[in-house]
Amino acid sequence: MRPTTTLFIPTLNEEDAMRVILPQIDRAWVDQILVVDASTDGTAAYAREQGCEVVVQKELGLRHAFIEGFPHVRGDWVITFSPDGNSPPRAIPLLIEKMKEGFDMVIASRYLPPAKSADDDWMTGFGNWLFTHSINVLHGHAWSRPYTDAMVMYRAYRTKLFYELDLHKEESYAPEKWFGTILGIEPLLSIRAAKRKVRIGEIPEDEPARIGGKRKLQPFRWGGAYMSQVWRELGFWK
Repeated sequence: MRPTTTLFIPTLNEEDAMRVILPQIDRAWVDQILVVDASTDGTAAYAREQGCEVVVQKELGLRHAFIEGFPHVRGDWVITFSPDGNSPPRAIPLLIEKMKEGFDMVIASRYLPPAKSADDDWMTGFGNWLFTHSINVLHGHAWSRPYTDAMVMYRAYRTKLFYELDLHKEESYAPEKWFGTILGIEPLLSIRAAKRKVRIGEIPEDEPARIGGKRKLQPFRWGGAYMSQVWRELGFWK
């Protein structure tokens, strides 16, 4: 029996982008489209009109979208998808096909040639390189098949991996409190997947510029918290 797939879309005031992106998604590609919404605009209403399942997020912050939304994921595999235009829908079937080769996680890498990012500036480009390189070196992924992009949201993985790697537990994100912010799950997912030596693959995929909305980047707080997380994981998690 073929594995089922959920497209997981966390949203925060992305109505303009969703009206562009959702019509590009062929519903035959996936078995469930799950939107986890913390918006104050019409994002949730539009998603429902398009036949998506919507979970209203109670606690703000990207990782809370995952923690609150994952109990509603029905697919054996999940594809986490940025709704702001950064994740080209054309890669959805490509990620699924790559997963069929036996991988536990497949990343749509912005830095695996010939892919490129139109959304990077010098700071985000350097930061993504630094974090990816640090994860490869410090967590044992550098000498086999190193990540080219450990930070991107756009990826497919076994749904159970979220729980196997303890990504649903508050204590996994302690560095947030040191910097007064809320993190995404992707760097920690990449770190713990490497430490657990799960089967990781990548495909090249461009990152287009975002469509509408406001960029939610907190470069200094996130940068400090993510780097603290990278070092903390050397001794914190099995």
